[in-house]
Amino acid sequence: MTLDKQPAVYILASRRNGTLYAGVTSDLINRVWQHRNHLAPGFTDQYGVTLLVWYELHETMEAAIIREKRLKKWNRAWKIRLIEESSPYWNDLWPYVAGQGKDTGSPPSRG
Repeated sequence: MTLDKQPAVYILASRRNGTLYAGVTSDLINRVWQHRNHLAPGFTDQYGVTLLVWYELHETMEAAIIREKRLKKWNRAWKIRLIEESSPYWNDLWPYVAGQGKDTGSPPSRG
C-alpha cells in the first residue's frame, strides 16, 4: 500500500507522553502536513499536537473509521502502549511518511 490517498488512522502527540489526538483520513501526508502547519483549526492547533507518532493504513475508509472510533474509546495507557510498540521513543514519523529528511514547510510532492 502507498500513502497517497490511502485510508489511514493516525495518532499525533504534542511530545513524548504529552497530549494525544487520534484521527482518520484518506490522505495521510496532506492531513498531517495541515496539522503540522496549524492549518487544521481546533484541538491539535490549540494544544500544539503536531508529531506523528503512530499510523495504520486500511483497505477502505469504512475500516479506517471503525478503527479510529475504537481507538478514541481506548484509555490513555492503551494508546501509549500502541505507540511504544512501534516507536518506544515516540519518534516523529513525518520525515518517513513525507519521504524527506526534514520538514520543508510545504506539502511534499507526490512524484
